[in-house]
Amino acid sequence: EHRMWERHDLQSFTPLRFAPPKLMNYSGRAVVIDPDCFAVGDVWDLLSRDMQGKALMCRIRPAIKELPAYRASSVMLLENAKLRHWDAERTFNETFEYKTDYLKWIKLQYEAEETVGLFENEWNDFDKLTPKTKMLHNTKRQTQPWKVGLPADFVPAEKYRIFPPIRWVLRARRKMFGDYAFVGNYRPHPDPNQEAFFFGLLRECVDKRIVDEAFIREEMKRNHVRHDAFEVMDRLASRAA
Repeated sequence: EHRMWERHDLQSFTPLRFAPPKLMNYSGRAVVIDPDCFAVGDVWDLLSRDMQGKALMCRIRPAIKELPAYRASSVMLLENAKLRHWDAERTFNETFEYKTDYLKWIKLQYEAEETVGLFENEWNDFDKLTPKTKMLHNTKRQTQPWKVGLPADFVPAEKYRIFPPIRWVLRARRKMFGDYAFVGNYRPHPDPNQEAFFFGLLRECVDKRIVDEAFIREEMKRNHVRHDAFEVMDRLASRAA
């Protein structure tokens, strides 16, 4: 199907996952992570690992309901010299010419099987934080910890193959009332430890003046960050004390 490209949508960054090889003149290695991924372990362990001759490594995202399993490009280890066919701007333009399918691109379906290796799931843990987690990915958009209470600003998927009329209703809703109508607000993450992990990192960045308080308050005004962010950080700090 064809969808309108919304450059301000929450997911509009995804083509940038494919930019590093050309930006690095097709040399060296790169670790690509989405902006909602957070290093729990030492990323050097991933960057320096034996890739066994593969051009890239990723993990498989398991099947969910009617969606089949696929390669997740949200965290990737890249051997840039073996990815000379990657040109993010060219491929992005080709999607508008209907030469490239966006979903196939994002799911790495254009990559030859023998060039793709798999790393441990812990390097891209989907909303799962355990002692084994190396990279936490808050991938469920409606429960991302830094957005709680804000109006949702993403276009929900319309994949209801079992009962297609539901999909028609959702599409009509989007056409008549706008992309974000009736989507609701961001909700708390079901795992409080993941909220604590994120705001613990943010508190550390503020204390070390890596992130400025004025910047956070400006992002609150733009509805990019939940409006009680400082209260959450203070609450966590008092518990730690």
